[in-house]
Amino acid sequence: MTGKHSLAGGESVTSSIRAIQVAESEGRARGALVQIATAERDTVAAGGVAIRTVHSGINYKDALAVTGRAPIMRRLPCVAGIEAFGIVEASADARFRPGDAVMVHGFGIGVEYDGGFAERVCVPADWVMPIPAGLALFDAAAIGVAGYTAALAIHRMEHNGLTPGAGPVVVTGATGGVASLGIAMLVAAGYEVVAITGKDDAAAWLRSLGAASVLPRSAVEAPGKPLRHARWAGALDSVGGETLAWLASTMCEGAPIAAFGNAGGHAFGGSVLPFILRGVQLIGINANSPMPLRETVWARIAGGLRPRGLDAIARVIRLDDVLEVCERQVRGETRGRSIIGFH
Repeated sequence: MTGKHSLAGGESVTSSIRAIQVAESEGRARGALVQIATAERDTVAAGGVAIRTVHSGINYKDALAVTGRAPIMRRLPCVAGIEAFGIVEASADARFRPGDAVMVHGFGIGVEYDGGFAERVCVPADWVMPIPAGLALFDAAAIGVAGYTAALAIHRMEHNGLTPGAGPVVVTGATGGVASLGIAMLVAAGYEVVAITGKDDAAAWLRSLGAASVLPRSAVEAPGKPLRHARWAGALDSVGGETLAWLASTMCEGAPIAAFGNAGGHAFGGSVLPFILRGVQLIGINANSPMPLRETVWARIAGGLRPRGLDAIARVIRLDDVLEVCERQVRGETRGRSIIGFH
């Protein structure tokens, strides 16, 4: 494979792998399904782990990279995919043995280093985590970095005072991967959830995930009043822009907002009054966390935050379908999670 952390000399592997690789084409970076040659005698570089990919989820960031809609990639060509779930084939680190079920997400894979949209990935062992006890490999992949982001947001909000029974938690952009998993996790933890979506046909699906009520996007009022009727004990926001400003104006005293997306724009033109008069807390969520925090949050995902109804949230697709699905995802035509099945 290409890239800094690639396979390099001694252990027998297949002669080529299929992958979605992003490369420069006609002055623009875009993805293509390719065969990548590997040496006949490859081994894992010192301290590395070779993983046979079983599943990899398509995240919004991946879709932007593959379609070339945003300058996501830091190196070209580069295999896309910011996560991979699979089985260890070979390891130069004693913590991992062939046959172990593992995952890797973040750390620059799929952006700077070859990522998970390939039949095999090789990464430093310090980036690899065992699949948590009690989670099947598919369930972990269905949750993926999207579910990790949602769980991290809930974890951070609870550390800032959010508790079940404090009042409703609102989730914006509710049909997205992070948001839909966030709904299921909040419900599993005992919260009342209100979902906001711009998709008229999604209400029944969101209620099936546990949302107590579903509001249309039109419920988000235009900028104006810096303080509105206080409604929400917490918020998961995947939209940003004017929606985030509206959320801040409608939060209860001391309530936390976890912001992790910018589907509605990255500019934030809200008022400081919700923060200085109501003590509203704005928490930024970056899923590229240190390993100890990852372990803590994944343990919660396997426990009290474990979402029900993963079959309703995640659907398995083929590697051949990735380009089309990425196009649909950036157009807002998908819901939940699309998971690549390699084997």
